Amino acid sequence: MSTLSDDTLRKILVQIQQTAVQSQRALNVSRQQSNAKERERRILQLTIDEIQTLEGDINLYKGVGKMFMMVPRKTMEQELKGQEKELTDDINSLNKKSKYLEKQFNDAQSQLRDIFHHSPKQ
Repeated sequence: MSTLSDDTLRKILVQIQQTAVQSQRALNVSRQQSNAKERERRILQLTIDEIQTLEGDINLYKGVGKMFMMVPRKTMEQELKGQEKELTDDINSLNKKSKYLEKQFNDAQSQLRDIFHHSPKQ
């Protein structure tokens, strides 16, 4: 470290700090998106559970813009389960992304700690 010039060291520090800040911001966004999709998925699960309690082969109504369209129960269940699967996949990919960003943030913090720990005292 002592062989690097002050300007080079300063550039490295700025770059590591920027990486840490960007990772932290992206991590927060990823967690918010995951929470929103989790809420959406829970609402879909509750809707599916409610539809399954209905007896017989009945028609349901699905909101389409400002109107409602009659849809058979089987079709509605299939659509809701498809949406739930998509949300589950999205949540899983966001969780993976969050883990990667958290690791990146922790690595940047670790690098900063190492630099300041091993820097000569002035």
